[in-house]
Amino acid sequence: MFWTSWFLAVLAIALAWPVPVFLSRAHWPARAPFAAMVLWQSIALAGGLSMIGAMLCYGLVPLGENLSAGLHGLLEVVVGEESLDTLGLSHVFALSAASLLTAHLLFTLSLSYFRINRQRRRHRELLLLLSSPSSERPGTLVINHEAPVAYCLPGGSRSVTVLSDGLMTLLSPEELRAVLLHEQTHLAQRHHLLLWAFAAWRSALPWLPTSKLAQRAVSSLIEIMADDVALRSVSKSTLVTAIALVASGSAQLPAASLVGSDVEKIDTPATTSARLGRLLTPAPSMSAARQALIITLAVLLLAVPTALLLVPGILA
Repeated sequence: MFWTSWFLAVLAIALAWPVPVFLSRAHWPARAPFAAMVLWQSIALAGGLSMIGAMLCYGLVPLGENLSAGLHGLLEVVVGEESLDTLGLSHVFALSAASLLTAHLLFTLSLSYFRINRQRRRHRELLLLLSSPSSERPGTLVINHEAPVAYCLPGGSRSVTVLSDGLMTLLSPEELRAVLLHEQTHLAQRHHLLLWAFAAWRSALPWLPTSKLAQRAVSSLIEIMADDVALRSVSKSTLVTAIALVASGSAQLPAASLVGSDVEKIDTPATTSARLGRLLTPAPSMSAARQALIITLAVLLLAVPTALLLVPGILA
């Protein structure tokens, strides 16, 4: 397991710095947003697994030749059947670090889940006071405000799309349709789950470049994916106008201030600029073969640390 621990450590370092930096500077993700999304998820999962696995494997080196044998030996140490002297100080430190990091990640993930659910619940309660249901659009609430604002609030069967009076007045029927298609795609494709996972990852490891770059990239990619769905039903010029008008409303008055709570997502100027640039100067979509290759590489990237940990004897 000694070489396994070092290999996982090298992989963890690569996935924590050069790989996400390189990917964040690449231009192809906008041409294949789904494949890029899968790759970012694989980098985050494989990086975390490699980080924990490297420390765990190193700590278990004196107790067995593979993870299963090492964990069995560790159990014997815990119950007193083996002496703690079997482990050196560095191994105890590695095992402690692996345990603390795992607990920290799980705790942060759970804490983020409950915090976001609490914010959504409070947000929904305030919307009941400050909005009214749309008579023409099921699952849509209308806020009485002049700023053109649109966003979605996930909640399973209680998910809603929130629009402002200003938006409905300013946009043409086709532009409003584009906005609704965009927001409904976020809900249908459960984009809020991705935002939650990467927000928790960043909260747990704010010093890790992967967490910051991944959250920023995923936020941009889900907007691109929602735009692509909207483009199946509306023209490009209609969507461009709708994006620009909604962005101007968010700049005037963030949607969160309308209800006194955090909304699920508000486009940043950088994201809006990237979306408009992609639509105004489109690049050809990546071929299906290349996208399949990227997804395959993403799966293999996650499979490598998993196999090293679970399959005995891959690395001595």
